[in-house]
Amino acid sequence: MGIDHDTAEFAVASIRRWWLEMGMQRFPQATRLLITADGGGSNSSRNRLWKKSLQSLADELQLQLEICHFPPGTSKWNKIEHRLFCFITKNWRGRPLTSYEVIVNLIASTTTTKGLKVQAAIDTNVYDVGIKVTDEEFKQLRITPAKFHGEWNYTVKPRK
Repeated sequence: MGIDHDTAEFAVASIRRWWLEMGMQRFPQATRLLITADGGGSNSSRNRLWKKSLQSLADELQLQLEICHFPPGTSKWNKIEHRLFCFITKNWRGRPLTSYEVIVNLIASTTTTKGLKVQAAIDTNVYDVGIKVTDEEFKQLRITPAKFHGEWNYTVKPRK
């Protein structure tokens, strides 16, 4: 959970944190990572900073990132998010959200009868808004559009 702006850099920092704290232990042989994202906002398929930040992540982790955006207006298709939030809401039961610690603890104490255990943490970093990616910077990205809706689905390969 972030305490600053919802930016592309924040979104990618969240993915980085998940990979370093959980993903790489669970999938030590992974050479690629599938990321599903909504179609708008900080991780929009048209957001150049999102793509530049993903390139930095691919370079850092030496992983190929396969990005699939949900088409506009279809964020409800995100089954993980949709199924997770109902359990968080049940766990919340209308208690006052008085601090970041209360919110993180509420999310982190969410479980399901099928064994899902949620982990949550606070991201205290400050993220600048209004960062522009120049055409020259954008040309340096190793992004390959997919054959099917390449505007929403693409691969970011590490620069070696």
